[in-house]
Amino acid sequence: MSSKNILQTEINDRVAIITLDTPDEKVNKLDEALIEEFSGFLERFKKDESIEGAVLISGKEENFIAGADIEMFKTRDTADELAELSRVGHNILLQIEGSPKPVVAAINGSCMGGGTELALACHYRVVSDHSSTKIGLPEVKLGLLPGMGGTQRLPRLIGIQKALGYMLPGKNMYSYQARKTGFANEVVHRHALRDAAIKAVKKLSGKTIKNPDKRSLFEKILEGNPLGRKIIFSQARKRTLGQTKGNYPAPLKIIESVAYGYEHGLEKGIKNESTLFGELAVSPESRALVQLFFGMTAAKKNPHEDKIRDVKNIGVLGAGLMGSGITEVSIEQGIHVWLKDQSIDDALKGAEAIRKNLDQKVNKRIISGFERDEKLSLIHPTEAYNGFGKIDLVIEAVFEDLNLKQKIVGEIESAGNEQTIFASNTSSLPITDIAAKAKRPENIIGMHYFSPVQKMPLLEIIKTKKTADWVIATAHNIGVKQGKTVIVVNDGPGFYTTRILAPFMNEALLLLEEGASIEQLDKAMKQFGFPVGPVALFDEVGIDVGAHVADVLSDKFETRGAKTSKKARELVEAGYKGRKNRKGFYKYESGSKKKKEVNEEIYSFFGGAERKNFNDDEIQQRLTLMMVNEAVYCLQEGILERAADGDLGAILGLGFPPFLGGPFRYMDHTGVEIIVERMNSLQKEHGDRFKAASLLLDYSKDGKKFHE
Repeated sequence: MSSKNILQTEINDRVAIITLDTPDEKVNKLDEALIEEFSGFLERFKKDESIEGAVLISGKEENFIAGADIEMFKTRDTADELAELSRVGHNILLQIEGSPKPVVAAINGSCMGGGTELALACHYRVVSDHSSTKIGLPEVKLGLLPGMGGTQRLPRLIGIQKALGYMLPGKNMYSYQARKTGFANEVVHRHALRDAAIKAVKKLSGKTIKNPDKRSLFEKILEGNPLGRKIIFSQARKRTLGQTKGNYPAPLKIIESVAYGYEHGLEKGIKNESTLFGELAVSPESRALVQLFFGMTAAKKNPHEDKIRDVKNIGVLGAGLMGSGITEVSIEQGIHVWLKDQSIDDALKGAEAIRKNLDQKVNKRIISGFERDEKLSLIHPTEAYNGFGKIDLVIEAVFEDLNLKQKIVGEIESAGNEQTIFASNTSSLPITDIAAKAKRPENIIGMHYFSPVQKMPLLEIIKTKKTADWVIATAHNIGVKQGKTVIVVNDGPGFYTTRILAPFMNEALLLLEEGASIEQLDKAMKQFGFPVGPVALFDEVGIDVGAHVADVLSDKFETRGAKTSKKARELVEAGYKGRKNRKGFYKYESGSKKKKEVNEEIYSFFGGAERKNFNDDEIQQRLTLMMVNEAVYCLQEGILERAADGDLGAILGLGFPPFLGGPFRYMDHTGVEIIVERMNSLQKEHGDRFKAASLLLDYSKDGKKFHE
């Protein structure tokens, strides 16, 4: 058999062991080559009477199938072409499902999208209990629905409500949940996976296969009749619209597909699923989300791969929320971390916060107690620089004070070695200023994480003119290992993400000064597609942090004629810091689970309690255009090297609506000339802060787009 084959076949006691192993790839993907090979195997499998059944297993260490290869979308433009792609997949899986011989899926590692749908079409599923094993149908994150039977088979296997609970948010199912829901027929140690799957084939050969129904009695009653299902689907639509504000069509199509299948049967449900898949795949929302996926994939590629240096030991300075978060994502990769704070007690508090997070994973059966203890053993709390001579990378996460950061640079240059990288987690201070007094400025870089570090997917790396290529390459590599999407930008006040967030937040304050209400501002921007409104974001980030950023950036904006609000500084001086001190734009009553209430007292800083009603579109345009125009300035000034990085940074770091594709794709899709017209109109009404960047004017004049 050719070494280029994806499927490797061997026979063990009349059982065909089919090993999926895509050559020269880290993961298996469901693509046309795999589908073609699989089709050929099924023909032989049906005819060979000496084979009792088959086991599907992966040759990759921690991957079954990562999902369908999205590259297939690039060669298909119409809804019919994409629906046909879905139908081809259906035909293969229907053959597996209809086989009189048992086919058993043996799953270890990630099993996503098409991989999960392949497993659902099998007659039996054996799942490993390893922490790398996760199962999911995440197509909704690409603006799609599962297009190879997922909306039909998963509800029939684990129940409608549980299936929607996984498909609508695209969340993962781990080994424990796979057993509990009934997705997995068996859960075994990964080294016992192959043998357990072979035994399953032997057990099932020649018998009628029936999967256990693990639904509760209430679920069976509610899901077992048309009226009950109607209630389930109606409630699901209501919740979905509340969460998506109608901006994402895919979740509603998933509900529609499941409902249609129950009303008309599996065969018609599968055909309808393909049609809906094609419709979604050509929607502007899906196109934007797919481009985001491609951008995230491209961001994993290190431009200086040959210059990466090994990092075994990291020092993290500051054991607060950010420092402990950076430590946690580092120990997840087996890296030793020296967690330093001003006192050993403070360092131990940071380590204890990480323990609590890992305990939650143990309780959810995502990791074992042994794995938790193994990870915790990699943390070395300290109040001194002892041992920092063997540290490869130091990440400081201390207070935003330039003098303090410069002092710490000197301490690290003395305590570390000549190759120690110093990375600052500053959100606004120029890295060049932090490195101004350094002996080795070429070793200094910015690594700007976002809070909470464990959940936020972006890492913004900031390079100065003096930062060495090997330092950039090594920091980039660490970020990818930590599970981050990495963008690399050039140095400047606020870099990219903070720089474009500042005018957005400033405009929200100016609207409050003009009489807008806190509720309307937040509601309007959430309706537009932001996950959090600008005023709520002030409270979450910290009003003091917002004031500091305004101080750093106000001179830059004011030289362009921009009007900057001073209200954040006034609020801080009056003791308002947001959620952190339970005194902000919203009320934070101890132990209260009520819906957040506006702190009416804060209106005294904005002209009094009487508020005006604004047009939602005006609010949305003013805030959004301030952000996208600043993004163009960043490209114009060389802070950004590529528009694609600007889109990734805004979506993954700041919550810019993903279905709009980021600031630059949003301008391309809306039309650059229309954006300029809106900017000109707002400039006439509100002043020069809305003056379009010259690069934006050039693109409008020449009819250019930011993306090909």
